[in-house]
Amino acid sequence: NVYARHEKPFNKLFEEEEDLTAHILLDTSKSMDWGDGEHNKFSYARKLAAALGTITLSGGDRLIQVVLDESRNASQYGPARGRMHTLRYFAHLEKLTPTSETRINTALRKYALSKPRPGMIFILTDLLDPEGYETGLGHLLRQKHEITLIHLLSPEELSPGLNGDIKLLDQEYGYTQELTVDSQLRKTYALKVAAWQDRIRKYCASRQVHYLPINTATPWDKLLLTQLRREGMIKSSFDP
Repeated sequence: NVYARHEKPFNKLFEEEEDLTAHILLDTSKSMDWGDGEHNKFSYARKLAAALGTITLSGGDRLIQVVLDESRNASQYGPARGRMHTLRYFAHLEKLTPTSETRINTALRKYALSKPRPGMIFILTDLLDPEGYETGLGHLLRQKHEITLIHLLSPEELSPGLNGDIKLLDQEYGYTQELTVDSQLRKTYALKVAAWQDRIRKYCASRQVHYLPINTATPWDKLLLTQLRREGMIKSSFDP
């Protein structure tokens, strides 16, 4: 009819809203239970998970939250959609505790094998696993998800105030190590942590994974409102 009136062809273009799914994967290993007060890694991660979930539900998108624990099955929330789920989601997070021994590779592979709907995946973890994370991350990448790896470390882990003869205990695996801490050892430790994070950053960059190393002394609301948006890790469709 338009062509008959104007003798010109017209194309109608429509913009379709994406049905977005946000997956929030939370590390509940014992190593996450570290850091004093507000700096506690698990407490920080749970608040961040709550905020990301609230943004998702408020925006009308689908939310799925699971723990990175290959041995437990009854720890998923969702899929859920809509603001009416917010309080129930908070109650679910409140029940979670860092009590497991988690193999990150196994946990990520297990979630990938469940064939979750493609979407945005936020992984909240300290990455303290001697077996690494690369294999499990690869399983998720093959499913075309957009992945954000939020690497949480407490101030004490980044710059420990230890000194003298001490005995360290790995609270997740029970290993012990005796050593003498001096200024030189603290300097070497800081260099090794920085090198570790740099390797992770390069690995993620080569696979188009967003990587964000976080000191839990950073106010979580500042992280959410400033850093995640600046890095493009929160899309406009996530805005409240």
